Amino acid sequence: MRRSAVTAVIAAVAVICGGAALYGIAGPDSNAASAQCGTAPKAAAALDALATGEVAAFQLAAEPEYLGGLTFRGENGEERALSDFAGKTLLVNVWATWCAPCRREMPALDRLQAAEADARFAVMPISIDLGSRDKPAAFLKSVGASNLPLLTDPSTEIFNDLKRRSLALGLPVTLLIDPKGCLLGHINGPAEWDSADGVKLVQAAKEGA
Repeated sequence: MRRSAVTAVIAAVAVICGGAALYGIAGPDSNAASAQCGTAPKAAAALDALATGEVAAFQLAAEPEYLGGLTFRGENGEERALSDFAGKTLLVNVWATWCAPCRREMPALDRLQAAEADARFAVMPISIDLGSRDKPAAFLKSVGASNLPLLTDPSTEIFNDLKRRSLALGLPVTLLIDPKGCLLGHINGPAEWDSADGVKLVQAAKEGA
């Protein structure tokens, strides 16, 4: 009851912010995902008790879902894929400068990156703003996010893929991904990721990897 009620509220907020967006790339077939990520739902289930408080809207991955093929532009504008970061637990946040909840959430993600980033974990915010990188760069500076990398997807394909997978309802959407590139769970809408609740969830995912 708690999870469904909270999820419904967050979904409504996310749709308001992201209703105009249509984005994406195609993922691997279900057989490939099962082969790569067959144990991920069990690992996700171990996080269930930690999806409380500030991260109560965290939705566990119920089926194998491989996300390593998602591509974006790196800090120097080069093409990257999440699979390039194999071996790390990732908190991938898809956002845009026009999204008001994204502005409220970004400082918390920046603080989480400062406190928890290491060889086994990273926060990866990916802007889907069209055009040049100047606007998302200015946004990060304006909210004081000095610890986060500037990652972009001006093709807006990532969000469309997440929509096709029924993972994204709007912006922001945040995904917790294991070192194999497999989904552990996600949140639609903002969350206080540097809260005690958020940190416990991230640390448990990192330790369980």
